[in-house]
Amino acid sequence: MKIALLGYGKMGKIIEKLAVESGHSVVYKSMSNGAEGTLADADVAIEFSSPEVAVENISKALNAEIPIVCGTTGWLENFDEMLNLCEKRNGSFIYASNFSVGVNLFFSINEYAAKLMKPWKEFDVSVEEIHHLEKKDAPSGTAITIAEGILKHIDKQDWKLNTSEENSLNIVAKREEDVKGTHTVSYTSAIDTISFTHEAHSREGFAKGAILAAAWLQNKKGVFTMKDVLGIED
Repeated sequence: MKIALLGYGKMGKIIEKLAVESGHSVVYKSMSNGAEGTLADADVAIEFSSPEVAVENISKALNAEIPIVCGTTGWLENFDEMLNLCEKRNGSFIYASNFSVGVNLFFSINEYAAKLMKPWKEFDVSVEEIHHLEKKDAPSGTAITIAEGILKHIDKQDWKLNTSEENSLNIVAKREEDVKGTHTVSYTSAIDTISFTHEAHSREGFAKGAILAAAWLQNKKGVFTMKDVLGIED
């Protein structure tokens, strides 16, 4: 598999290392100060950059008819625009707020737990996420995906950051030194608390999942999710 890396920060470098170790090659890299290689040579693009340039990168790949996997968060106000472009170009696109296999299993466990807890109104649910100091968006895309899974099954109308509003699901976002990503869902009543947590120990899980998704996406057309990649049913 010949990979284009759109974004060459910490994640891009880890993806390159693991991809090469797995027998793949990186034929193109775009960085803040320029690019190396030829985008047209790529079988698939993997995009981990910043919210400011994600739409440009996705558009570049789709217009070049190269399947693209995107893990950048914080740009989703333009998501429908990218879906329309993918359809127009008969392209291939996967966006995920988190490509870790463990996190995607966590998403499904979270939805099941929310459905299970729905009748028990005495429990109030909240989400907490902790990330490294350099993370620009808050809450994390992963926390938003978790919240959206919960909101399918409870009476609250929406999620809000650091809220005490009764009709909104509270997400608490913390930034600490060298935290790869920790997400906790808690159901709290006057009597007890039920919590479950996913803690990332390294960024390799995100990178491995992105490479897995890129390999899966080849020779497919349309817009997909990690549920499709992992064969997880709703």
